[in-house]
Amino acid sequence: GGMAAEGDVELELETEPNGSGGGSDGAGGRAAEKPRKHDSGAADLERVTDYAEEKEIQSSSLETAMSVIGDRRSREQKAKQEREKELAKVTIKKEDLELIMTEMEISRAAAERSLREHMGNVVEALITLTN
Repeated sequence: GGMAAEGDVELELETEPNGSGGGSDGAGGRAAEKPRKHDSGAADLERVTDYAEEKEIQSSSLETAMSVIGDRRSREQKAKQEREKELAKVTIKKEDLELIMTEMEISRAAAERSLREHMGNVVEALITLTN
């Protein structure tokens, strides 16, 4: 009989999880619905906090961006000024200037600019202007 007793115990062990499993399925169905509602609430809350955080990040990154843009602008201004200085050093011929003005029908300033940009090379200036 000793074996049978053990067999009985085994059977009981086997049926119990099933029984409770079936039971928890019923409860599980109900329990599963609750967390879902709860989750959506938590998700909404998370969305709200994410949104708030994002707004904070946006405003701070906007400030950062503005200062970065400001830095870049001032750097560009400096670079432009340097370039203008360089360009101003370029010697250009009056006839080259007039040729470009007539050929391209552009203002003296524009003609001078393109000439200077091409280090006084009238041909290069004209080629660039025609493109």
